[in-house]
Amino acid sequence: MFRGLKPLLLIGAGALLAGCAAPSEPQVTFYSHGTSVEVAPAQYCEATGQTCAPPPEDPTGELRVPGREVLQISVPGEVASTPWQVAFIYRTAAGEEIGGKTAVFTPGDRHAYTLQLPPDGVALEHVEVQQFSALLTPGTEGGVDFVISGSWILDVRP
Repeated sequence: MFRGLKPLLLIGAGALLAGCAAPSEPQVTFYSHGTSVEVAPAQYCEATGQTCAPPPEDPTGELRVPGREVLQISVPGEVASTPWQVAFIYRTAAGEEIGGKTAVFTPGDRHAYTLQLPPDGVALEHVEVQQFSALLTPGTEGGVDFVISGSWILDVRP
């Protein structure tokens, strides 16, 4: 049901990165159950989307998050100083795959977030930190949407 999120986000990342030069690339740290992993951005552009880093060969980090353990996420100042959010996919006891996301964190509000599964969740599967740019696009249901300028992807092992 929600599996299409990963390919769509990566396709969008490739479209944004075409023909771009490389800004510095901040790392996001994911931590759970005594282990951490630093993940390079799968997509990273400066605020106007004019200058982008080339995508890494393998843009996805991996980390073991057993059962209903929490996942701690730490973002650097380059991310915390902009609007950002966390999107995630988890599995229920019935085996249903469900997607969710946090509210958008305002610039300077926080450098870390602890992701805890909703009550119906039994296993976290996929997490993406999304940094928003200054660019706006027409929203699908009216209004406007912010363009994702940076994304850090984590696949979760049980």
